[in-house]
Amino acid sequence: MNHDAYDNSYIADILNSVKTIAVVGASANEVRPSYFVMKYLLSKGYSVIPVNPGQAGKEILGQMTYAKLVDIPVPIDMVDIFRASEAVPAIVDEVLALQPLPKVIWTQLTVRHDEAAARAEAAGIKVVMNRCPKIEYARLAGEIGWNGVNSGVVSARKPVMRAGFQSFGVRQR
Repeated sequence: MNHDAYDNSYIADILNSVKTIAVVGASANEVRPSYFVMKYLLSKGYSVIPVNPGQAGKEILGQMTYAKLVDIPVPIDMVDIFRASEAVPAIVDEVLALQPLPKVIWTQLTVRHDEAAARAEAAGIKVVMNRCPKIEYARLAGEIGWNGVNSGVVSARKPVMRAGFQSFGVRQR
């Protein structure tokens, strides 16, 4: 897989298929990117589970926080990593020990580890690196265009009304 560029359909397939997302490196600090990404994903209807050993047993955005991925009592569809690139191999080791395996490992902006990605892909897990699911969702749903950025989405479709933000949903191009 070429991790320098992703087809919109690859990203859209992921965002349309996952329901439960574990956020490794979640923060209770509301000015941290992991906090507002969690808040955004929750508003879009995803089940989001924070993972942070220092916050284990406490709630972040009303969601119970766990110390490790293995502690999460439900199957995980996607693991979103908010940690430095050098932490990725150990997190991939944790992911590969889960049963069932998650469908996706996603690393945030500036986070990339090609060897760990290759191990995950060899196990059948899709990988996205150096991207933000909040940004990709908004881009593919046409929401970024509302703020003056060319999203490439022109639609007369009525937005789907949900709690939180209005959304057209993620579309493939």
